[in-house]
Amino acid sequence: MIHVIAVITAKKGKRPELLDAFSRIVPLVHAEQGCIEYQPVVDAENAGEAQAMLGPNTYVVVEKWESMNDLNAHSVSPHMVEFGKTAGDLVADRKIHILS
Repeated sequence: MIHVIAVITAKKGKRPELLDAFSRIVPLVHAEQGCIEYQPVVDAENAGEAQAMLGPNTYVVVEKWESMNDLNAHSVSPHMVEFGKTAGDLVADRKIHILS
């Protein structure tokens, strides 16, 4: 199984708009071959002092894939290519961690 933790930082004040665009591709990704989990998450409220806050402009995408081939196919799928084009102007930074 392949795990992906994608840390996405939107341009200041653009996270709601970016998450809205992201929410439209989630069902398409869930339908992809090998997708086990794919969801955006933000800071939990009232998590206490142990929490390292992402902040108001950042969200994390938690992904699980059956194989690296499935993840590679996901990255070039038409809806992901289109998302990259349409939402790219809203993104300030991204860090993708691929783990096994």
